[in-house]
Amino acid sequence: MACVIFIDQFTALNEELSRRREECIQLKSLLASRTKDSIETAKESYGGNAEILNEDGELASAYQTLKDVNRVLQRDLELEKSGYKRKELELRATIEELKKDNNRQQDLIGQLNKVASNLSMSPEQAMQNALQFEIQRLMSENLDMREKCDQLEDKVRKLKKAVKIYSNRLKEHGVSGNSEGVSSKGKPEEGLEEDEEEEMGGKIKYQPTKNYMGMLEYKKEEEAALVKHLVTDLKPRVAITLIPTLPAYILFMCLRHTDHLNEDSRCKTLLTNVINGIKKVSKAHQDDIETLILWLSNTCRFLHLLKQYSGEKSFQVENTELQNNHCLRNFDLSEYRAILNDLAVWLYQGVVKTAKEHIHPLIVGALLEYEGIQGLSSKPSMSRQRSSSHSDTLEAPSTPEHCFENLIKTLSSWVNLMRTHGFDTLVVNQLFKQLFYFIVATAANNLLLRKDMCNWSKGMQIRYNLSNLEQWLRDNRLHECGAVEAMEPLIQASQLLQARKTAEDVDSICEMCSQLSVAQIIKILNLYTPVDEYEERVPISFIRKIQQTLKEKRKSDSSNPQALLIDTKQFFPVMFPFCPSSIGLESIDIPSVLKLGFLVRL
Repeated sequence: MACVIFIDQFTALNEELSRRREECIQLKSLLASRTKDSIETAKESYGGNAEILNEDGELASAYQTLKDVNRVLQRDLELEKSGYKRKELELRATIEELKKDNNRQQDLIGQLNKVASNLSMSPEQAMQNALQFEIQRLMSENLDMREKCDQLEDKVRKLKKAVKIYSNRLKEHGVSGNSEGVSSKGKPEEGLEEDEEEEMGGKIKYQPTKNYMGMLEYKKEEEAALVKHLVTDLKPRVAITLIPTLPAYILFMCLRHTDHLNEDSRCKTLLTNVINGIKKVSKAHQDDIETLILWLSNTCRFLHLLKQYSGEKSFQVENTELQNNHCLRNFDLSEYRAILNDLAVWLYQGVVKTAKEHIHPLIVGALLEYEGIQGLSSKPSMSRQRSSSHSDTLEAPSTPEHCFENLIKTLSSWVNLMRTHGFDTLVVNQLFKQLFYFIVATAANNLLLRKDMCNWSKGMQIRYNLSNLEQWLRDNRLHECGAVEAMEPLIQASQLLQARKTAEDVDSICEMCSQLSVAQIIKILNLYTPVDEYEERVPISFIRKIQQTLKEKRKSDSSNPQALLIDTKQFFPVMFPFCPSSIGLESIDIPSVLKLGFLVRL
């Protein structure tokens, strides 16, 4: 109430200030018109003789008087204005104090309500409520600390980037600056990821640009050796030490030389052999996710380079003048761009397929069986043996705790590997959205088939495990990729297990479970099995009422899923948005580890 009164007073003071300003403006205009009238009157009284108009200095006197009046009015206005500003600040400070006091009182009322509700509860319920409150408090504190940590990491990242940029500028101007030493001193702890640009800046070996045209010359008989050393025999452990997507840059620089010579046959042969080589090495290592990630990143970069240097205006917006001079002169490779796009989609699907095979044995143990909140369950969960068609690929760990740790460790290693290889952020986001959809679909389908998982304490454990996955997404800057939305079905299933199941809660449960089908909701309620004495089974009448309410609300909603199990094989369409490179072709040097000494820089 006090806040409203102060706000009203503040509004009234502002209106009074506006009114005073308008009055000053009116007074000034009135004085101006009076002055004009007096001058005309004076002219008429002196017979229109302007020379004797100011004979006695009366105009100067009148002007000085007007100035004095204006000065007084201006001073009064300033005093009023400063007074209103001071009052405004005082009112704002009072409002803030009242808001804080109101929040403190609300918290106190909430605590008193909880104490009053705890007094009417059984000891077991009171303990569970206390545990839930403590968990929420700790999670809130953890989120605050994570946010501060992210801010500090961003600051460190920006400072490192600035150091590397200045170090490279010193090198270009002939000053011996040891950027590696700077990087090593400023290197953050292990686990702190760097942006793609930082990694490029730290690994690129810049050379003087004035003597090179950004092309690589090779003889026709050396083409097989080029594809062999750069594609077929390149190992991921070697590629990870190079500039991200360096093979793509080298191949494009060779392609530029064929365009410079206007040799159409050599250009087509090179592109065909490179595409066939990537397919061959990817098929030979289809179970090796590092190899698939390596060639997906290089294929995407090669595709972007063909667009960036195609000469088309739409792809030259971010190019420098020198990059525009390096555009292809003789060949239109739009047909090969389509082929490379299809190859990138095929490699992306291979990465997703292999990733699914690696994490499939970990999902149930990590999300359903792992008890992150110790002592919450009344009886130990029965971890049963799961059969999997992928059991030969990766043997499931013996305990759910190991499953959860290995799942987090595996996902972290993949996201680090993708960023090290220079993956575009949008591609990483799409890939992890697809993986999290698979993780949630697999876990939810198992939950719908296991009666021992459908109880209140297990719902709390599942929600806690999912919150840890959400935190992992935030830590790795993936929380906006769509993965959180993909987790909604399992989140709502865990909330359904924790919700009260009385007739008054029917509508709220129906609203809460918007991402679950009617069959899934009914199945979970039928499977719900109390594990404590004070819990009751879900009445059949309640289940029927839920079913009837859901059918009435969703009869016109064709978009809502109707199946019991979620389709784990659903594949979201993938896109590779154009991502130009800021690296000049003339600045790239070829490391000796690639064994490409026969290439000649031009």
